[in-house]
Amino acid sequence: MPLAYLSDYSWDDVIPIPQDDGGENPLALIAYHDDYKIATGYLRAVMSIEEVSDRALQLTSDLIFMNPAHYTVWAYRARLLFALKKDLEEELIWVEEVSRQFLKNYQIWNHREVIVDKYDNPIRELPFIEEMLELDSKNYHVWSYRQWLVRRFDLWVTELAYTDHMIQDDVRNNSAWNHRFFAVFGKGEDVGQSVIDDEIDYAKSAILKAPQNASAWNYLIGLLKRGERPMSDIEKFCNDLAAVQTTEHAVNVDNDRISSARALEVLADIYNSRNEVDKAAQAWTLLAEKYDPIRENYWKFKKSQAIQRLAATA
Repeated sequence: MPLAYLSDYSWDDVIPIPQDDGGENPLALIAYHDDYKIATGYLRAVMSIEEVSDRALQLTSDLIFMNPAHYTVWAYRARLLFALKKDLEEELIWVEEVSRQFLKNYQIWNHREVIVDKYDNPIRELPFIEEMLELDSKNYHVWSYRQWLVRRFDLWVTELAYTDHMIQDDVRNNSAWNHRFFAVFGKGEDVGQSVIDDEIDYAKSAILKAPQNASAWNYLIGLLKRGERPMSDIEKFCNDLAAVQTTEHAVNVDNDRISSARALEVLADIYNSRNEVDKAAQAWTLLAEKYDPIRENYWKFKKSQAIQRLAATA
């Protein structure tokens, strides 16, 4: 425990450096716990002389469990591990213990990236990541770390199947959809139109399970843009979900059959892209007044912008 540093003979040679909060009358004094103040005093002391020792490494461990968001401690710990030539697999095991206690902490994953990069072996990583995502399937830091890992060790072959597993478990998991897009396009290579066709079908199937799910819709629109496909490619699909029947200038929606306001939103953009402003404006009005009133001002803005654009070109 940090208070024990005061009576530990092995620290007798160290004079702690106290926290400087801005002079005698600091504007906003932070109420640190006594243990934390003592431990950080010793940390400043050993860092000031760039000490490399087992006791300094243990000090970083104590501090991390008191405040896992202390970036400086993590950075110092990494330097100590490498300088002392510690077993990096043991460090990964230790980090796993910390991760289970502090699920949302970014610094943990940044540290793990540094260690794994040096260790140069991803053997522990995917099983541990999957454990963490079982605890919190939308943890941004874990997903970001997984992307780094895939790039670093060329692990692309696993990713589509894994995202399918996560999406089947929760079709609204936006993090899994984002990672699927990364898995398809992250290498920066031409994936081919057949792959995009397959992914479009995959997204459509997911939308049919949850027609209002923004994640799958965003994925579908992203595929079209990345594949340089016109939005009109999914017009019939959207018509069916929005239960839309159109004439030359009118949009009619079957209230008993509509299952997706998202589909109506996409249709409005398709109409607008073809300069069919009357139909786009009607779709936006339906969204504003009936199907998506929570974003009423947004739909009215889009409608006014389209009308002004049409008037300016008349």
